[in-house]
Amino acid sequence: MNATRTMDVRELINDRPFGGFQKLVVFFCFVIIALDGFDVAVMGLIAPQLREDWGVTPQALGPVLSAALVGLAVGALVAGPLADRYGRKIVLVSSVLFFGFWTLVTAFSTDVTQLVIFRFLTGLGLGAAMPNAATLTAEFAPERKRAFLVTVAFCGFSFGAAGGGFLSAWMIPNLGWQSVLIMGGVLPLLVVPWLIWKMPESLSFLVSRRAPRESVRQIVERIAPGAADSRTDFTMPSAPQQQGGARLVLSSHYRFGTLMLWVGYFTALFLVYLFSSWLPTLVKSGGYSVADAAIVTSMFQVGGPLGALCVGWAMDRFRPHGVLLATMLVAALAIGAIGQATDNLFLLGAIACAVGFCLNGGSVGMNAMATCFYPTEARATGACWMSGIGRFGAILSAFAGGQMIAMGLPLGQVFALLAIPAVLSGLALAAKGLDRRSMPQLQAA
Repeated sequence: MNATRTMDVRELINDRPFGGFQKLVVFFCFVIIALDGFDVAVMGLIAPQLREDWGVTPQALGPVLSAALVGLAVGALVAGPLADRYGRKIVLVSSVLFFGFWTLVTAFSTDVTQLVIFRFLTGLGLGAAMPNAATLTAEFAPERKRAFLVTVAFCGFSFGAAGGGFLSAWMIPNLGWQSVLIMGGVLPLLVVPWLIWKMPESLSFLVSRRAPRESVRQIVERIAPGAADSRTDFTMPSAPQQQGGARLVLSSHYRFGTLMLWVGYFTALFLVYLFSSWLPTLVKSGGYSVADAAIVTSMFQVGGPLGALCVGWAMDRFRPHGVLLATMLVAALAIGAIGQATDNLFLLGAIACAVGFCLNGGSVGMNAMATCFYPTEARATGACWMSGIGRFGAILSAFAGGQMIAMGLPLGQVFALLAIPAVLSGLALAAKGLDRRSMPQLQAA
C-alpha cells in the first residue's frame, strides 16, 4: 500500500514553468479589472451628453461623479475580510455580478438623485473587484514573476477605460448615453457564468483553510497533471496564523508596514486622480487650446500601462521598496518640471507621459507589494484595505484640484506643490522597507 506523501503547493507553483492554466487565471483577472475600468470611467464618458439632455449643471453632476469613488472605498474595505474568510472566487464573482447589475439599473435612471444612489451601489462592487483580482493573480504566480504578473492584470484597467472611450464615441451620438451604461452592465453579467464555471479558487486559500483534499488536488492537476493523487496531503510553508485577516493586518508585526502602504497609496492615488481630472484645465489655464490640453492629458494616460509593466518587471529583479522610492522621486521631479515647460507643447506632452509612467507605475507597484507583504490569511484584507484608503485620496483630489484653480496660483507653483505628495509617497515606502518587521514574512505563502 502506497504511503501518503506531502506536497507544498507554493513550492509547486514556484518550481514549475508558468503554465497555461495560470495564464488563464491572469487573463480572468485582467478581464475583471478591464470591466472595472470601463465602469469606473463610464460616467465621465457620458457626462457631457447627460448635461445636454437633462440640462444639469456641472455642480449637480459632481455628486454623481464622486458617488462611485465613495462606493469604491467602502467596497474595498468590506470585501477584503470577506475574501479572507470565504474565498477569493466567491467575492470576485459576487462583485462582478453586483457592479454589472447596478450599472444596468443606472441606465434607467430618471433623475440625478437616482444616479447618485445607483453609482454608489455600483462602486461597492467595483471596489471589491480590483484588489481581489490582484490577490488571486498573486497567489497563482511564482515569486520570480509575481509583481510583473500583478501589473499585467492591472493593465486591464487602462484597456477597459480606453475601450469604453472609443466605443462611447460611436454609441452616444447614435444610440444615446444610456446605451453605454447598458453595455457596461450587460458585459459583466455575461462574464459571470464563465467565471463560475472556469475560474478556480486560490490554492493558497484552500490549503490555509484546510479545504477537502480532492478540491485542492483538482486544481493541482490543472497546474501539474499527474503530480498528485488521492493520497497526497497539501501544505504551505507558512505557519498557521492565530488571528483573522483584519486583526493580522493591524497587529504589531504588520502595523507599521500597513500604515506606510496606506500613506504611500493615498498620496499616489490623490495625484493619479488629480492629474486625470484636472490636468486639462490646468494646461488650458496656461494658454493652450482645449485640443492641446486633451493631447497633453492623453500623453499622461499613455504613460500609465507602460509604467506599470516596467515597475512590475523591476520589482521582481531589484529591491521593491527601492524601485518604488525611485519611481515616486522621479515622479516628483517630472511633476515639478511640468510647471517649467509651459512654453513648449511637445516638451509638456513628453513630461506628462513621464508623470503618468511614474504615478501609475508606482500605484500599481504598491498593489503588487501589498500582495507580497501579507500572508495568505490576511492578503485580501491587506490589499483591499490599502485600496480603500487610497480611494479617499482620490476623493480628496476632486476638491483639492478645484481649490488650487480657484486660488489662481501660477502653474509653476501649483506643480511644485503637487510634487510634495509624490515625495511623501516614496518616503513612506522607503520607511516601510527599512523596518525589519515590514519585510515580507513568507512571500511564498
